[in-house]
Amino acid sequence: MKKNITANIITLNEEKNIEAAIKSVQEVCDEVVVVDSLSTDRTCEIAESLGAKVIKQAYLGDGSQKAFGVAYAKNEWVLSIDADERLDSNAIEAIKNLNLESTTYDAFSFARKTYVGKAFIKLWYPDRVTRLYKSSACGFTTAGGHARVETKNVKALEADMLHYSYADYGEMIKTSHKFITRGAKIAHAEGKIASKFDPFAHGVGALFKALVLKGGAFHGVNGWNVAIISAFSSYMKYALILEMQENDKF
Repeated sequence: MKKNITANIITLNEEKNIEAAIKSVQEVCDEVVVVDSLSTDRTCEIAESLGAKVIKQAYLGDGSQKAFGVAYAKNEWVLSIDADERLDSNAIEAIKNLNLESTTYDAFSFARKTYVGKAFIKLWYPDRVTRLYKSSACGFTTAGGHARVETKNVKALEADMLHYSYADYGEMIKTSHKFITRGAKIAHAEGKIASKFDPFAHGVGALFKALVLKGGAFHGVNGWNVAIISAFSSYMKYALILEMQENDKF
């Protein structure tokens, strides 16, 4: 049974993903709003054919883009999901069992199961994300690159959101470059000061956390792949911040 929930999906050239994402949330949501960042493929056409309300808006940043769509929602409860995410069957069942009219919580979180290709990355699980929320009580922060729902009154559901983040490790490496650069620019703009030791310290720290503290060393080749890419990303983020600091001097 569908509930009075609006699914809010942000997109940019997601014609390969959008149909599965919309059909996933339509199991429990009676409205779907897609905020599209001016796609040049068939994303909007596919979304509209499935009954979604499509709003076109140039990209404002992750949190801001997700917050933008709330104004177009007919329901107070909003389910935010990315185009490369799906609700697992246990999440669909958990949402159906919620009594949103009488709950004392402002939001609910899901455990996220992330995949690279067909490989489930145990290292990143459960990666809790707050995605179902009462928009009159809370919402996504619009500050910098930190896209999260701001509330402490949240209930953790024993339910999973599936995240098909990368088609393969080649795509993960290419995409990491974008996140490294964006993260460094945001940190620099916010006044973050890096020392010459920070790239090494953060790179080694990320590797130790992934392999030892989270047990990635025992997750086979996928654990090692993700740990090494994460360590490299952390190292390069601080290396770029240092470079920006040096460039400021001239």
